[in-house]
Amino acid sequence: MEARHPSESLAVLTDFVLTGETNSLNNLFGGELLARMDRAAGIAAGRHSRRIVVTASVNHVAFNKAIPLGSVVTVEAKVSRAFTSSMEVYIDVWVEDRQSGEKTKANEAIYTFVAVNETGTPVAVPPIEPQTELEKQRFDAALRRKQLSLVLAGKMKPDDATELKALFV
Repeated sequence: MEARHPSESLAVLTDFVLTGETNSLNNLFGGELLARMDRAAGIAAGRHSRRIVVTASVNHVAFNKAIPLGSVVTVEAKVSRAFTSSMEVYIDVWVEDRQSGEKTKANEAIYTFVAVNETGTPVAVPPIEPQTELEKQRFDAALRRKQLSLVLAGKMKPDDATELKALFV
């Protein structure tokens, strides 16, 4: 299977924050943002794998900045690493100032998707070949995150987590 670049999976969703999507402080509900991130990440994983994809886990979410009513929000998702049938998708969330047009990073997340066939059985996905420095950093970190997850789940022995051990040796 031929490797693909993260940029080939890029999914960008831009929308306003509307009244029905806000909490009592007039900021975007966290659950609404999670849904937007899930949709963008699903599109990115589908673009990379060219398969049906399902959300396997939400590995990390950082709500660093409130997103107020009326804001223009852009969710950018890209596959950061592909494993056998799973893909880590890194998501950046930007808020645009309507007056200046300046974009500020508000949040980020990491989701894992699995490619499946029509019966729901996992199928192989193409590898990722990162191009930019940021893509390379995210690619390398994805293996450490996967190993940590496997160790914590008891599916990998700590001694076998070579990328994690390299951080401490």
